[in-house]
Amino acid sequence: MNETQVLIEKITEGIQEKRGKNIVIANLSHIEDPICSYFIICEGNSPSQVDAIVDSIKEFARKGAKIKPFSIDGLRNAEWVAMDYADVLVHVFLPETRVFYNLENLWADAKLTTIPNID
Repeated sequence: MNETQVLIEKITEGIQEKRGKNIVIANLSHIEDPICSYFIICEGNSPSQVDAIVDSIKEFARKGAKIKPFSIDGLRNAEWVAMDYADVLVHVFLPETRVFYNLENLWADAKLTTIPNID
């Protein structure tokens, strides 16, 4: 497993730890000139859950993949928080904000992998 795959696994575990839902991994690596190789998109039910998911992702990525995000944006209102791990961009949304921006369909050529919710 390469470093990026380990990072994706740890980010996914961090999301699941805080009961983040509807996780989708978009593989952009075969698209010409992508901004990154992967998007990971998920949602939390409230701004406080979005914050908790972001904190959990940071912790799992730091401990499990030995990497910290280059930047995090959107924490002020926690409707859409973007985390930049260079090769992997993580988007943590509130459900209505996710529907509005519809990132999954912006990258129609990406291979999408849906991770089942943990109940």
